Amino acid sequence: MKILVIGGSYFFGRVFVMLAAKEHDVTVVNRGTYSVAELGAKQIKGDRKEEAVWKSIEDDYDCIVDFCAYEKGDIARVLENMPGRIRQYVFISTVDVYERGISGLKGEDAPLETRPLPGEAGAYIAGKVALEREIREECGRRDMSFTVLRPAILYGPLNYAPRESVYIRLLAQNHVLPRITDAAGSFQFVYVKDAAEAVLKCLLNPKAYGQAYNLCGEEILTYDGFFRELRQASDVEPQEIPLTAREAQGQGLPLPFPLTEAETELYSNQKGKEELGLRYMDIGEGMARTYRAFRDI
Repeated sequence: MKILVIGGSYFFGRVFVMLAAKEHDVTVVNRGTYSVAELGAKQIKGDRKEEAVWKSIEDDYDCIVDFCAYEKGDIARVLENMPGRIRQYVFISTVDVYERGISGLKGEDAPLETRPLPGEAGAYIAGKVALEREIREECGRRDMSFTVLRPAILYGPLNYAPRESVYIRLLAQNHVLPRITDAAGSFQFVYVKDAAEAVLKCLLNPKAYGQAYNLCGEEILTYDGFFRELRQASDVEPQEIPLTAREAQGQGLPLPFPLTEAETELYSNQKGKEELGLRYMDIGEGMARTYRAFRDI
């Protein structure tokens, strides 16, 4: 299979390239900050917002996998300017696109958020919602297959975001872990390799054409549950330090997950399991692998 990856230098994209390049012909388009040659992939350096980058790519590809489309127009620009034939476009979206305040586990048929939300997070969500609409329109106009994947909170080795790695460092170096005393929110993770394998299962798979899939593990966690999994994954006995959320933030500790019940949004992974055969690593095993990967860095 001939795959064109947009992004692919960091975390989710990088793990996907590592897996895909073992069996497929993979070319990565990115700004070239990090090489992908050691992963077995070819590289085209350029900014995705430059039309000339796409006009220069004349080959046909079976699939495009787009990890870094964030703003309206990002997908249209690719398809309007690439002269080669593309059979399927896979867009990495997010579970955050769903309308806020829906009770229970949200399936893929839940309505998307159309209200403006504040801040950078609101802009990010608005961009992803617009792009989900854009991929349907642009691929429909070209009679091209497409698939949308909506991962929950990604974790695992290579994660550059200040999430689990911060607390693994506290565990490994200082033998301490906080306990957030006023956190009542719940959230869902997805192990990065599971998410990458889900992408592979979608490629040239007619079952996935025109479909969207949530990617999230089986467990619903709280901050207490998250820290418990880290303790069990570690090789130390940490001192527990009780902190309020405000105290933790004042000390520079990231609290990137929902803190309150009002902020909690939960999602169903049933469709992907039934239609694509997706499976998810147990959170204990996934966190143990993540701890071992980050422990000595």
